[in-house]
Amino acid sequence: MATSNKLISVQHLVKEYNHGTVKALNDCNLDIAQGEVVAIIGPSGSGKSTLLRSLNLLEEPTGGQIFFDGVDLADKSVDINLHRQKMGMVFQHFNLFPHKTVLQNITMAPLALKKKTPEEAQKQAMELLERIGLADKAGEYPNMLSGGQKQRIAIVRALAMDPEVMLFDEPTSALDPEMVGEVLDLMRSLAKEGMTMAVVTHEMGFAREVADRVVFMAEGKILEEGSPAELFDSPKDPRLQDFLSKVL
Repeated sequence: MATSNKLISVQHLVKEYNHGTVKALNDCNLDIAQGEVVAIIGPSGSGKSTLLRSLNLLEEPTGGQIFFDGVDLADKSVDINLHRQKMGMVFQHFNLFPHKTVLQNITMAPLALKKKTPEEAQKQAMELLERIGLADKAGEYPNMLSGGQKQRIAIVRALAMDPEVMLFDEPTSALDPEMVGEVLDLMRSLAKEGMTMAVVTHEMGFAREVADRVVFMAEGKILEEGSPAELFDSPKDPRLQDFLSKVL
């Protein structure tokens, strides 16, 4: 069972496709403590996004357990939607509703789930937009925004649900290089405020600077984890050494 300071505890997680012939996740174990920032790195196809998406059951595991706040989300009797409300998810491609304004995108979930009154939802949305310097975009539609602006809106949309943890699935990989910085800056500020974060990323500089712990995956397995200094400066696993020689 997950202990109190572990917000998330993944135990012996397995995800198989094609009747077990493909193992996307192979006996993965990972704990994430309250307030911890964990960066997940590795080559393409290593299972990073599958692991992240399993944390809120966007990917349904074949086996194993996922404890969140002490509750096993893999237990079929659990109402996953109640727990998803506590997990903010930010995708590679923003997933904003194109036919809704920025303000409507941010207030939609808190209103639909009756978490806030229209006045409260709008006030919070405007405060979040002020924070990222985009209050003047409240009435605009997503197609009028740059990629970096869309991704920052997607992040504050997740924050509008007051989540306990934020899950980021390669949040900068679809952005032009000059827009990456503004998104990483917002993520840095969330980390400083103590937000629990799991981040699948190709941004090694961000992983080194912001993460408390870095997890390296290959072929569906977690092969090594430790502090950024341990992983980047003295990697032990040969696969990790090879990976870093190519990306650093």
